[in-house]
Amino acid sequence: MKKRKVIIDCDPGIDDSLAILLALNSPELEVLGITVCSGNVPANLGAKNALKALQMCSSLDVPVYIGEELPLKKELITAQDTHGEDGIGENFYEEVDAKILHGGVDFIIDTLNRNKDVSIIALGPLTNIAKALIKDKKAFDNLDEFVSMGGTYKSHGNCSPVAEFNYWVDPHAAEYVYKNLPKKIHMIGLDVTRKIVLTPNIIEFINKLDKDVSKYITEITRFYIDFHWNQEGIIGCVINDPLAVAYFIDRNLCNGFDSYVEIVEEGKAIGQTIVDAYDFYKKKHNAHILTEVDAKAFMKMFIKNIFKDKGNIIDSIKGVI
Repeated sequence: MKKRKVIIDCDPGIDDSLAILLALNSPELEVLGITVCSGNVPANLGAKNALKALQMCSSLDVPVYIGEELPLKKELITAQDTHGEDGIGENFYEEVDAKILHGGVDFIIDTLNRNKDVSIIALGPLTNIAKALIKDKKAFDNLDEFVSMGGTYKSHGNCSPVAEFNYWVDPHAAEYVYKNLPKKIHMIGLDVTRKIVLTPNIIEFINKLDKDVSKYITEITRFYIDFHWNQEGIIGCVINDPLAVAYFIDRNLCNGFDSYVEIVEEGKAIGQTIVDAYDFYKKKHNAHILTEVDAKAFMKMFIKNIFKDKGNIIDSIKGVI
């Protein structure tokens, strides 16, 4: 099997950390590097959290780069009320003894200039991507595919009535990327990610499989579960970002449609994704909007990839998913 080369651009974050676990444990992917911007937490803290996820995968050879530390124009507002002050459930793990690099934007540009088969899976605000496009748009001619966890079509927002957090944090960057990226953006928004819920049943099940990884997942999601119960009355927690990785690997997990999309940059609806589903604007489609997901198939893939052979018993266990 030929592995697909990817850069993971993220803001770890609890669900970003789970997405990193999935990506590094998926044989279909070769992760060339992780670039971090500010979003769920400030970029320097997000980079430290990325190292913790890499350590869980025994993959500290994957470089981690800090990119942009502030949105293009908007004041930075993090989601540490959702993810904890440390960004991963207020566990305050010891820092990993590994080097964090700087220059995430240049890493993206240089990697694209050197390769014609690299894709980007963006799990956070699109600040690093926008900055890279501004600096060297031609490099993106070599981009294979671009997947973004962000936005929402018909589902309500998660940080305002209409906006999804990643695009709300830096709407100017999101709008710039949607206007200027030469490839169609696969938009994995709240319409599908809201259906990906890590339930107490699943957590109890994975704790039967592996001591270290399951302990890490259980610990970092506990804070997240409390937040989702208080905020949305959900038993469990929505894990948005791993779906973007899973969809990149297996397109059969989701369905959607092509459309023109733009992002509201100012005002009450800041961060809203306007999806021109009925082609009022008559503009070239710049995105593929996901609207349906096989949540059970995703969760089986998530468990099997992260827990390897041990996870395969999910097929014979009833009532977990």
